[in-house]
Order: sequence, then C-alpha cells, then structure tokens
Amino acid sequence: MNVTKKALVVLIAIFCMTLWTGTQAAFCEMSNYELMEELKALKEKTKMLEDRLNKQEKVETKEGAEKEGDKFHGGARGKAGIPERVRRIEKQMEKKDVLGKWAEKITFSGLIEVEAGYEDMDFDDPAEDDEKSSDISLATVELGVDVDIVKHVKGHVLFLYEEGEDIVVDEGIISIDGEDVVPLYLNAGKLYVPFGYYESHFISDPLTLELGETRESAIVAGFANDMFDLSLGVFNGDINKTDKENDHIGNFVASAVFTLPEDTVSGLGLTVGGSWISDIADSNGLQDVLDEAGTDEIEDYVPGWSAFLSISFLDKFFFAAEYVAATDKFENDDLGLAPGERFEPKAWNLELAYAVIENLEFAIKYEGSSDALNFIPEKQYGAAVTYGLFENTSLALEYLHGKFENDDERDLLTAQLAIEF
Repeated sequence: MNVTKKALVVLIAIFCMTLWTGTQAAFCEMSNYELMEELKALKEKTKMLEDRLNKQEKVETKEGAEKEGDKFHGGARGKAGIPERVRRIEKQMEKKDVLGKWAEKITFSGLIEVEAGYEDMDFDDPAEDDEKSSDISLATVELGVDVDIVKHVKGHVLFLYEEGEDIVVDEGIISIDGEDVVPLYLNAGKLYVPFGYYESHFISDPLTLELGETRESAIVAGFANDMFDLSLGVFNGDINKTDKENDHIGNFVASAVFTLPEDTVSGLGLTVGGSWISDIADSNGLQDVLDEAGTDEIEDYVPGWSAFLSISFLDKFFFAAEYVAATDKFENDDLGLAPGERFEPKAWNLELAYAVIENLEFAIKYEGSSDALNFIPEKQYGAAVTYGLFENTSLALEYLHGKFENDDERDLLTAQLAIEF
C-alpha cells in the first residue's frame, strides 16, 4: 500500500475514534433515536472515504499499467525498453523512409503520339492500280524509367508500343560513369548503338534513320566532356556471313562527336560528328529488307559510315545535314537481285527550321537516296509546322512528296497530337 493509501486509512481511523469518543461522552444525554441517526451518518461518511480511496487505487493502477506497457498502451516492452507497438511503428516508418529514398532516385518519362494520316501512292506501272488510304493510329507510346542506383551507376528502361506491334523493352541499359573522377562511361544492354545522329523537325523519320538506325544488345565505352564524345562499341549482329560459323561478338561501331561549348559564341549552337559500323546490314531497316528477301545471311559484311552537322542560332534558326552510306555493294545473291542491279544504299537529309514565336515552328526538308532500289524514296521533299498547344503538348502537320527509283510517286499528309512527360 503506498503513502497516499496509508494516509487515508490513518485519517479514517482517527475520525472514527474521535466520533466514538464523542459518542461515549454524550451517550447518556442522547436518546436511542439520536444514537441511531449518529451511527447512520458515521457509516455514510466512512463509505464516502472508502469510495475516494478506491478511485485513487484505480488511477494508480492505470498509471502503473502504462509504465509497464499493457496491450492497450503499447504492449510488452522490448529489450531496449520500447513498447512493441512503438517498435512496429518505427519499423514501418523506416520502410517508408527507404521507399521515400528510392522514390527520389527514380524518374519516369513518357511519350504518347496519336496520328491521322493520308497516303496517295501513284504507281508508274499502268497495270498496277493506284492506292489511296487514310487512318488514325496510336503511333507511339513510350514509358521510360531511370534509376540512380548509387553514385556512378544508373539504370534505364524504355518500354515501347507502336500501332500493330507488341509492347517491347526498347532499351534496357546499365550505365557506369566516372562523373567527377574521370570523364569515362560505359553503357551495357539493349540500346541504339552510336551510328548516325538522325536529328529532325518532322513527324516522319528522316531517310538517314530508315537506312542506318541500329538497335542491338551491345557494350559501348566512351570518353565525354563538354566538347567531345568519343565512343567504341561491340556487339553480336543478327546478320551473319553465309556458310561461316560467325555467331560471335564480331561487330563494331565507333563514333566521334564535337559540341561547341555554350556561350563560346553568343547565341550559336554547333554539333558535328561522324560514325562507322562494321556491318550496316544490321540496321533495323536493312534487316527488314533481308527479311523480305527471305534471308538473314550475306556473303560478306558491308561496313557503313555517317557524317552530320547541326547548327542553331538564337534558338530560332535551325539547320541539320546528314549523310549515311554503305561503303560497298551487297552481292546480288544476297538479295536475289537480277544481273546489273546494284544495292549499295546511301541516304542524305537536309532540314531548315524557323521558330516564328516560342510555340510555333516551320520546317522544310529535302532528302534522298541512291542505289537503294525501292527501299526508300530516291528524292523526297516537304514541309512541316509544329505548334505548342500547352506545356509538353504539341500539334504538328506535315506534307511529304517522294519519288522512287522505279518512278513510283507517293504523297503523305500527316497530323500528330503528342504529349511528353
């Protein structure tokens, strides 16, 4: 029994003795009725004191339970004297903190393009009927995820959907860079190897991209600073040599790009460079050509090279020029060509763009190819206009007229609504 309880008991005892003594002294002077009333009052006062004592005991019991840790107030304490419920909350907070840290390291990006197009194909052969078609399509959906694993190490994944195709992992790259230590980097995974530049202000891809863009599982290492980006990559191409066991890592790509540092010349932006690949047949476009010919093998590798120039002035005027070419011709047997037919594809693209106001841009182009048979147009020209409706939301319209080596002609009209985030 604690001090408070003892004090109350003593007070009750003294009170009772006092009352008893007074009662004895006045006994002779009190009637039986008065004596009974006095005893009744004494019992009521005693009961009141007992009720107060019981309430005090309950308060002390509750406080003691909170200190010891009952289920309602946190459960049993752990080894460190922390209630188990509090420990569970702390663990949950730690998990949330970990998730919060990872959320800070993850960046999402994306692109959605919806296109409406009209095509008029005019065949040179009178026996072949001309074709006209139009359609609305979800042309492109991209979702990119970038993660900063630790300093110097990053991960990148890009999911791609195109109308009529399955969703694919278009890119999956582990990147290691020297950052503030050394200006070196290494990219490994599924990626677009550094062959060609393919800058364009149009909706449609330039002919240089249709000829040279190459996506492979590769390892690319390089040196990069504010002025130079030099890289070298290796991969095992999908196209092999005929009658040879060469399913090995035997394809190479090299690139050199120079960029004029910002503010070197006020308002001027300049990027120029070139690249080389050991077998241009591994490009996405030429693989399609070989697929149509029913083969994934060629007599010998055909290297390719590219060169480009990109200039901007005051962020209002833009000029881009690029050339992509095979360095030798493919053997006739590779594609089932007739005698005298030559397939040594080359493509070039020239574009000029002008930003009239911040959200409005006009562009014109002239591009072409040679020795590409009818894989891409021999000559093509057109114009495009792009308007920024809202932030990261654009509306574009383009017109292209192309003529092929066999004198077929094509007119394309395309409208595109796009958002990016």
